[in-house]
Amino acid sequence: MAKAGAEVRAAAVSAMTSVTEDGRLLSDVLPRVTADFEPADRARVGRLATSALRWSGRSDRLLGPHLRLKPEDRVLNALRLAIFEIFVDGAPDHAAVDGAVSLTSRSKMGLVNGVLRNVLRKGTNWDELPLPGLPKWLRKRFSKDWGKEAVAEMEAVYAANPPLDLTLKNAEDAAAWAKTLDADLRPDGGLRLKTFGQVSQLPGYSDGAWWVQDAGASVAARLLHPAPGERVLDLCAAPGGKALQLAAAGAEVTALDVSKDRMKRVAENSARTGLAAELITADALEWTPPAPFGAILLDAPCSASGTLRRHPDLAHARDGSGIDALVDLQAKLLDRAVDWLAPDGRLVYCTCSLFPEEGENQIGAALARHPHLSLSRPEAPWIDPKWCATEGGLRLRPDHWAEIGGIDGFFVAMLEKRS
Repeated sequence: MAKAGAEVRAAAVSAMTSVTEDGRLLSDVLPRVTADFEPADRARVGRLATSALRWSGRSDRLLGPHLRLKPEDRVLNALRLAIFEIFVDGAPDHAAVDGAVSLTSRSKMGLVNGVLRNVLRKGTNWDELPLPGLPKWLRKRFSKDWGKEAVAEMEAVYAANPPLDLTLKNAEDAAAWAKTLDADLRPDGGLRLKTFGQVSQLPGYSDGAWWVQDAGASVAARLLHPAPGERVLDLCAAPGGKALQLAAAGAEVTALDVSKDRMKRVAENSARTGLAAELITADALEWTPPAPFGAILLDAPCSASGTLRRHPDLAHARDGSGIDALVDLQAKLLDRAVDWLAPDGRLVYCTCSLFPEEGENQIGAALARHPHLSLSRPEAPWIDPKWCATEGGLRLRPDHWAEIGGIDGFFVAMLEKRS
């Protein structure tokens, strides 16, 4: 049975508060707060929580003049959700206000009602307000690495609701599926939907004809380009999109990840698409393969700073701490992967990060540690010239492809191991 609007709002605010108060990510929180919800209601909760956090910078600007002190997170998030519903989602004013009031304790009801009524009474033009900006710690780092103009362009992309990217099981069917799904065909052969409803209800989902995967995330497997029957290791494989790409290309895939829960998603996607892979749950720093691999894809754990356009909760849940530990882990994983690579083998390293220390600098250090490695300059007709880094890898930024909805930020490099 479908949940009432009050239940959906309550779950969204609960999820938002876990992010802003406890530093948890929506991907971890939403399954818990929507455990007894139907798929359509789970999707509604996720959309409301994600969108309200995406627009929180502009919402806070509207709310600020009417708040003497910053309220507790749950109250602030109820206000943010109401502002989003009114000014972006088109909900009736009274429904959004009443919904926000019902989500707060009796002692705060008057505050919430009064603040929202004052905002509406003022009659602010929402579209004339500045776009939500990056948090200071990210803005400072991105400005240093990419320049203020690039940061402004990224922020414009972050403010827009991102399209849905799909990777096809059979690339030859792209034109037909584009027509069926009313999707645009991307330069790399994937599909992009600008409007969509519940993903599991779209044609082709239950048949396993495609899977959801941002265009940026699909680049690494495209570059590895395995030969049919080639033994390939997908290291840090969850949630499995890259393993599916490799299997669809005909490779003999071993997918390894340390997370038992996340590997369940890989197994589910593998079963749905009918694309087989050997699934191993283990710590890559302790596991050893029985034989070297001709090709390895390492999507290393990272700050995920390149994925803010899809995951605005990252800006609220993270503060920039822990990067050094991630850089150290990436280096250890790279060294392990190099040891498992057969002579003349190929290793694609990628991170969904915009920090050079997790990308360009990491590869530079790996080349210094392993003289028998060389960096291969990627070449493919679908590669946007803007992506080509001077060091030889690919540097994707969210403002690339801005005219068609942007792309997640990634660094991707292909290394070859000389005999």
